[in-house]
Formats: sequence, structure tokens, C-alpha cells
Amino acid sequence: MDDITEIAQVIFKERQGRDRGWFDQEAACFHPHSRVHITWFDGPGAEFVELSRAIFAEGIRPSHRLSPPVVHLAGERAVAEVPTEISVIQSFGGVDAYVVSYTRLLYRLERITGDWKISSLDCIYERDTLVPVIYGISPKIDPDVLSRFRRPFMYLAYHLHEIGKSVRDDLYGDDRPEQVEALYESAFSWLRQAPG
Repeated sequence: MDDITEIAQVIFKERQGRDRGWFDQEAACFHPHSRVHITWFDGPGAEFVELSRAIFAEGIRPSHRLSPPVVHLAGERAVAEVPTEISVIQSFGGVDAYVVSYTRLLYRLERITGDWKISSLDCIYERDTLVPVIYGISPKIDPDVLSRFRRPFMYLAYHLHEIGKSVRDDLYGDDRPEQVEALYESAFSWLRQAPG
């Protein structure tokens, strides 16, 4: 298997493990010193997997639809961007609806003892929507609570708030282009510094 294909498979297996509850598979995709930065978590990859396991056990099961990754490769390092749709169903005031979040997942990967592993995972939030399961029935949303959250992830943040999870405000989003550009520059600078 060539490096690009192997890197893509690591990314797909990480997300598949997260969605299916195959957490040993997900854990095996992360570098021992990895970091994850998303709406509800910022910390080590291993801790992210264990908290994901606990959330899955509570019945909160988002699904991820991934587009093919674009992989930039330099020696033993790679940066990959994956356009992703995240969806989760929840009751809002007794009305079931899908929260659908459109994002870009930005991975940094390193080859360790012959295998590619995820060093970091950052999420860039573009926009999200709230879609009722039954057309014509409107979910019940508190506009004062919704107004607390930034536009690229406001419904996702509302969902997390409703289930008792805190939401970070320092997230990468298309409403803060300078911050997003700095993230890309950091990732590609790291890639350019690849050993060998």
C-alpha cells in the first residue's frame, strides 16, 4: 500500500471507530503524544478516545460522512484535510431534529516504526443546520441560548449545551479567517520541518 492510501485509511479507520463504537480501532490510529481540538474537547488523543467511549455508552452517537482526503506528504510527516459532514439526532422541545455540521478536519500524521499515526486533529467549522426529522414540525429552540454561540457551529453548540457539555469558544471557524490561516500555516510549517 502506498503512503497516500495508508494515510487515508488511518483517517477513515479513526472516524469509523468513533462512529461504530470500535474504540480499540480508533485508539490504534493515534500517535502516543497526539492532540485533538474540537467543540467539546481539547487534549490528548487517548483521552479523547476514552471520553468518546463514555459518550457512546450514553447513547450519543454522531455520524461522520467524509469526502476523500487531500494529503500533503513530506518524508515521515503528512498533513491531510478532509471535508466532513457531522450529524446527530436530538429532541428539541419534544421535536426530533438532525443537527448537521459542515466542517474540515485537519490531520497531522507521522510515520512511527513503519506505521502512519495521527499526531493531531483540528476541526474547522464552516456552517451548520437544524433539520426536523418530520418535515413541517419545527424544533423548539431558545433564541437567547442560541445567540451565545458563534455562527459556524451554533446548532452543534446548542445541541452540546442541551446535553450538558461545555463548548469551547476558541474553535477554528470560517468566521475567524485569520485564525484559520494561522492554523494552516502552522500545519504546513510543521510539514516543511519533516526530518529526512
